[in-house]
Amino acid sequence: MMTQDELKQLVAKAAVQEILNLLPPQSLIGMGTGSTVNFLIDELQAHASYFQGVVSSSDKTTQRLQDRGFKVFDANQVQSLPLYIDGADEIDPHGNMIKGGGGALTREKIVASLADHFICICDASKLVSVLGLFPLPVEVIPMASAQIQRFLESIGGKVELRKVKSDLKQNFVTDNQAWILDVTGLVIDQPLELETELNQIPGVICSGIFAMQSADTLLVPIDEKVQTVHFGKDKNN
Repeated sequence: MMTQDELKQLVAKAAVQEILNLLPPQSLIGMGTGSTVNFLIDELQAHASYFQGVVSSSDKTTQRLQDRGFKVFDANQVQSLPLYIDGADEIDPHGNMIKGGGGALTREKIVASLADHFICICDASKLVSVLGLFPLPVEVIPMASAQIQRFLESIGGKVELRKVKSDLKQNFVTDNQAWILDVTGLVIDQPLELETELNQIPGVICSGIFAMQSADTLLVPIDEKVQTVHFGKDKNN
């Protein structure tokens, strides 16, 4: 039986081959954030010179990429990306995801929106029939947090302001100097509609629902073999 880290390494190795098969030399690539992505960056290090550079979704990812010899571009320096690759906290059968357990959801969504193709890499524990069991992160401007919390509670959510794990008296602060509300108790069976609704609320910077920027391809280890799932859809619809 493989450990979770071994499964993450397995899917990272498969993702390297997928990336090299899809992209010509000197391509740009968008890179997500999180433990599975960390394995991917380490596996991809041997091919760093293959890429023109990487657009990163967090300060932590940027540091790891630079430490391993990748050139990192700011999102403002590129007009588009052929590929964005990232993990997920949950993914449904249509490629819709909940992301943001690590707090990088806004920058992840910005980089994903630049990309023509989104590859999700995760282990099978992240596969769900309906989103919502994992707490939905909502990144907010601090002065709006109370009114946003009231709205989220009005639609059935239980809301907690995210704290720093090592100091529960201290609010977690994102790379954008914002707060995160974690919402449980929601059955997100219409993710695009809820994402759209949350986007309209003053003070919401970003929600962790990735339906507008849903995955095109999923790489997931099942029975210790990496399966490839393609979600057939037009991302512009």
